[in-house]
Amino acid sequence: MILFGFLSQSSKTKAVAAMVSVACAGPVVLGDTPARGDDLARFRQEFYDSLTARADALFELCDAVLCADGPVHSLVELTLVAEHRRGHGAMYDALACGRIEPQRLRRVLAGLPLPRGVDGRIVLAVDVSPWLRSDAPTSADRLFCHVYGRGKGNAQMIPGWPYSFVAALEPGRSSWTAMLDVVRIGPGQDATAVTAAQLREVVTRLRNADQWRAGDLPILIVADAGYDITRLAHVLAALPIELLGRLRSDRVLRGPRTLRTARAIGRPPRHGPDFALSAPGTWWAPAQTTVTDTTRYGRAVATAWDGLYPRLTHRGVWADHPGELPIIAGTLLRLQVERLPGDHDPKPVWLWSSVTGASAEDVDRWWRAFLRRFDLEHTFRLFKQTLGWTVPKVRTPAAADRWTWLIITAHTQLRLARPLAADLRRPWEKPARPGRLTPARVRRGFRHLRANTTRPAAAPKPGRPGPGRPPGSRNRNPATRHDVGKHATSTTTPRTDRG
Repeated sequence: MILFGFLSQSSKTKAVAAMVSVACAGPVVLGDTPARGDDLARFRQEFYDSLTARADALFELCDAVLCADGPVHSLVELTLVAEHRRGHGAMYDALACGRIEPQRLRRVLAGLPLPRGVDGRIVLAVDVSPWLRSDAPTSADRLFCHVYGRGKGNAQMIPGWPYSFVAALEPGRSSWTAMLDVVRIGPGQDATAVTAAQLREVVTRLRNADQWRAGDLPILIVADAGYDITRLAHVLAALPIELLGRLRSDRVLRGPRTLRTARAIGRPPRHGPDFALSAPGTWWAPAQTTVTDTTRYGRAVATAWDGLYPRLTHRGVWADHPGELPIIAGTLLRLQVERLPGDHDPKPVWLWSSVTGASAEDVDRWWRAFLRRFDLEHTFRLFKQTLGWTVPKVRTPAAADRWTWLIITAHTQLRLARPLAADLRRPWEKPARPGRLTPARVRRGFRHLRANTTRPAAAPKPGRPGPGRPPGSRNRNPATRHDVGKHATSTTTPRTDRG
């Protein structure tokens, strides 16, 4: 195999052009989903059509993110990339005053080829990632975001903008996900209600795009411990989905009611015995137990109990529920592995599924799908460390939403270019098999693919910058300062009596 690190620049260009021409000649099979060279061009045109204001500047800004050498460290450096033909003023103006139609982008993302499981099922993951803005008191709609520290018990609550992402997962070990939607959670909003509405809209768009049809297997949605998974199962019961979420190890659930004796008197109990996850003495015989030998985790033992549910009370979100509270029964799953990477002490993982009467195949499929949820963490790391999602110091939430959608469209273009990109690896890097390039390595060669695809952005027109604030003058209109996590804004403004 040719090492591009030892080729001249002209040889590199010719080799890449030859690979691109061969890749674009026909369909390329990626997993179970065929990908063609015109998918990238079609998506780029749809993305440009969804930009209703400052379209050319926003489109070239997205191309600059894709074609920049190395990680994105600042916005102004993107204006020095050759693919960005405008000045830094146009770039800042596009982020502040541009407009994107998110609903149109959501429909386009739902219609793209999606990865599917081994059985043809769509597996979705939902998670929240914060854009921390602790030093932005003039930015509105900030919330206290939970951030984990490096040491035990070092978690912090830092002001920022929390964003809820929904992505489709691939079946095998991979750092790729297919982003489908993003919603920013604002002050006063119920995170579970926002997630339920978001998932309902995503499933509806998938059905409208014929990604799911009547008779197909239900869509599996995987969530982490921060979600009220039982409440989501109750709210989304009418959708063709299965919910799987992680539970904290200190939870206490209730089991099915036991049979009463014939001579028992009084009102029969509504709930069954307690099942404390941290107290093995309260456990009873499981319904299913599977043992699987894995290469990464050793022996994995999955134990399942059927019919377990949390006992609800008329408090919190259930305070206004009319009548008797529902019983949301499901399957409890305990996963214990033999070892973890990095010599960490393996602790059991507790999962809860909205499906009852599960078989051994279902239990095995659930814990494997939950492990694939961590692929979304790789996507968040790519967003923040490589594509520069949290790099801009924008003030308004609208500008933050605009930049977030640009990052999602950039990641989608990398996913569509995955079967077309050449392996421009460094001399010390190992060669990757076809279709196994990481997003960062696909981005390394995106500049060559861009030259062979559609570029709808028009050339910039000559202009002159505005006069700006006169030298020596002071700002007479200081920005309003906003409280964190509240609707009302503070009436205090920065002091202006300082020289």
